[in-house]
Amino acid sequence: MAIAKIVATGLYAPGKAISNEEVKKLTGVEFDSDKLENKIGIKARHIARLSNLKESTADFAEKAARAALANAHVDPMDVGMFLVATDTPEYISPATGIILQGRLQGSEQEARAFDVGSSCASFVTALDMAARAVVTDRTLRYALVVGVYNMPAYIKDGDGFGWSIFADGAGAVLLARDENGSAGDGYIEGVSRADGTQWNFIGVYTGGTKTPVTKEVIDSGEYGFQLIQPLPGDRNVKLWPPLVRRLLEKANVPQSAVSHYFFTQINKSVIEQVMTILGEPLDKTTMVMDRYGYTGSACVPMALHTAITEGRVKHGDLIVLVASGAGLSVGANLFRL
Repeated sequence: MAIAKIVATGLYAPGKAISNEEVKKLTGVEFDSDKLENKIGIKARHIARLSNLKESTADFAEKAARAALANAHVDPMDVGMFLVATDTPEYISPATGIILQGRLQGSEQEARAFDVGSSCASFVTALDMAARAVVTDRTLRYALVVGVYNMPAYIKDGDGFGWSIFADGAGAVLLARDENGSAGDGYIEGVSRADGTQWNFIGVYTGGTKTPVTKEVIDSGEYGFQLIQPLPGDRNVKLWPPLVRRLLEKANVPQSAVSHYFFTQINKSVIEQVMTILGEPLDKTTMVMDRYGYTGSACVPMALHTAITEGRVKHGDLIVLVASGAGLSVGANLFRL
């Protein structure tokens, strides 16, 4: 039977690591470093804007994608699908996925290229879509899924919350079609939840058709990243355990079979609470917010890449990927490496 399997991953973060104290000096903002490091878990991050690098979303995505292709020894011309998962695209239009295809293949080719925008749940949503396409389309040899984040481009001067939390980065996963796979290998199942009534919490609300960018909008300061109202602190603690259980129920897989969990890297203490609720030890999850900050749609594939390269997960392991995005969108994937 045909399956979709992960054959390589790649990661890119721009510039050098920037500590919490350096962020304060570079931006002139103040925040509680102790809380950020001990509760949230963020100690450093990479931000192109603060490193004076002229790089943005498409650059991050391209470099992570090229790393994944190099790790798999796969020619970009053999890729038939380019999905960029992000809510911080290079442009409103054309899609960053199209830009990525052009950079990697250099000409018109038989390929699908588009963006998946589901806030910070974009990567798990895109991975589900790509895996199902690889399984059902016998002509599709490889699909490239890149989670990428460039929220610091939208942060306004003086925003202590924004500068302390958000960072730049990209994580890429290369999927391949295996005609001789076995049931229970590769991509197994996915599950999602959505609640669009929660749209007015956090996001980038300007630049679309509802509120185009105008001089009046700029002068009012109502642009870029906006925190309209605080997110419930226990939201993911309540959302993730039932989502994991629903995923495993849907796949008819016992929780005891899961080797490793990957969660949105927004809060260390939340992940610790969720693992406790699941009855799982902390060594069965990987956290990378200490070195990369919060990278939204990119954080789950960046954590996956880190776990693979550090030997925390290996071929044959059953893994769960869980992500939450504002709006509200939540998703989870079940994969055997």
